[in-house]
Amino acid sequence: MTFQNYLIPVAVVAGTLVAGPALAATAKATVDTAKAAGVVGEKNDGFLGFVRGTGDAEVQAAVAEINAGRAQLYRGAAAKNGVTSEAAGAATYQTVVQLKLRPGDYYQTPDGVWVQK
Repeated sequence: MTFQNYLIPVAVVAGTLVAGPALAATAKATVDTAKAAGVVGEKNDGFLGFVRGTGDAEVQAAVAEINAGRAQLYRGAAAKNGVTSEAAGAATYQTVVQLKLRPGDYYQTPDGVWVQK
């Protein structure tokens, strides 16, 4: 299995986390609301980031929870494929996250500029 083929299932799981269904669903709902408001977007390294400001405590906690789950998955993918976790996150962003962006979502270009889809 190629590295990029391995990342597709990893990235799908990354969005839902491994922290337990109820917590993951709450964090995802909070982040989805923040994305719709233009507060949170997808960074070019495969993690969530703040487009404007830092959000309230609930949004900050949800972003941290999802990013922690993604980091864990990127470390696993990196170890299995002999690359860095940074490379795994960036590859996931390029091969999966960009394809799942909805109209109105914010994302980072390769040079770090926030753009709205």
